[in-house]
Amino acid sequence: MSEPAELDHILAAHAGREGALLPILHDVQAVFGHVSEAAEWAIAQALNLSRAEVHGVVSFYHDFRTAPEPRPVVKLCRAESCQARGVEALAARLPANGPVKVETVYCLGLCSVGPNAMVGDTLHARLTPEKLGALVGGLA
Repeated sequence: MSEPAELDHILAAHAGREGALLPILHDVQAVFGHVSEAAEWAIAQALNLSRAEVHGVVSFYHDFRTAPEPRPVVKLCRAESCQARGVEALAARLPANGPVKVETVYCLGLCSVGPNAMVGDTLHARLTPEKLGALVGGLA
């Protein structure tokens, strides 16, 4: 399926739904890895919004990207529970411009088994330096 066809499919899946903007943006991000300017225009037209309104939402939430991220993304939980379980020591081992992009999130919902990270839709719990190294190594 081509990009415009996939975008049309996403828009059709949410047609008539109240408050459809965020679900559409999440689906576009999941399928394409980012929300392009062309997608913003199409979404705006489908929802009878201005592109500025759509872009305002895209730029407000840190989960949305306007360009593809070339590196795999590891979302590392830095909430209090994971901090108490040593996430800062793990984070210090990751190079800032390494083979993966590390993003900070605050709570992945696995507080009792931290420190935690998420890659795509997969959660990784009870991270140790060895587990985190294997995770990052497997993505690079």
